[in-house]
Amino acid sequence: MKSIHALPTVALALTMLAMPCARAQTQAPGLWEHRFAMKSQDGQVEAAMALMRQQMEAMPPEQRQKLEEMMASRGVKMGPQGTTAKVCLSKEQAAKGAEPPMSGDCSRQDLTRSGNTMKYRFECSKPQPMTGEGEVTFVSDKAYSGKATVTSQLNGQPRQMSMEMSGKWLSADCGDIKPMTMPAK
Repeated sequence: MKSIHALPTVALALTMLAMPCARAQTQAPGLWEHRFAMKSQDGQVEAAMALMRQQMEAMPPEQRQKLEEMMASRGVKMGPQGTTAKVCLSKEQAAKGAEPPMSGDCSRQDLTRSGNTMKYRFECSKPQPMTGEGEVTFVSDKAYSGKATVTSQLNGQPRQMSMEMSGKWLSADCGDIKPMTMPAK
């Protein structure tokens, strides 16, 4: 059961790692939708995510509605094909074009760019120790796709996961979603 509760932490950390990488390239300001799908060698990530969805479906209607509303207010939706997160990129953030700081106790190393492709490695000590590498290809200022491989410890056992990611610009108007700010280290 511990591994199920650790999954949101890993997913959040990976999401925070991927979005700053996507923002490193020039991108259009406005509302973006980021999609993430994780897979593990042993199938535990997929099983735990399915169990989390089942637990949500089994909640009393009012409790489930509150949880779904809270997630939706943050632009997050979990589904069988992965997780989506809607993020607002302000004009100021888009104009900077510089890489924002990493979230948590994470650092990015060996960042290289070749044409419209960026490769990177990362290491995090919190919220959970993990290392990995990834690649993001920018189709335009309104779309990207990428992949990452992550090694972490889950219940004292090494786990390797892969993540497919993509992002697309939805609108110049972010609606109710506020621009994302990176937490202070």
